[in-house]
Amino acid sequence: MSKIANEKVEVPTGTALNEKDYSMILLTNLKDLEKNYAQAMTEASNEWLYQMHKDVFLAISDLQRSVYETMFLKGWYALENVSQTKLDEAYNNIETDYNSLEN
Repeated sequence: MSKIANEKVEVPTGTALNEKDYSMILLTNLKDLEKNYAQAMTEASNEWLYQMHKDVFLAISDLQRSVYETMFLKGWYALENVSQTKLDEAYNNIETDYNSLEN
């Protein structure tokens, strides 16, 4: 299994937090906020509240993407290069699960 990644920017090791640690914490928190705001949008009691949550959601989403791209460029976030067979298997599993819901 190969990884899709950029050359890793080295950071200091040890007990003190470094730039990579802070970036990972920020990315994780932004992902959580994004999920929470998506839920808040769907549960908004009126259009004004929905729009307010949507505006914040979009801003958080843009920031999350920016942090992810920075981490990817610095080699701190890698993607897995998967085969078409593995993608097909995952699709078939999802399709089977979905079809079982219809019965």
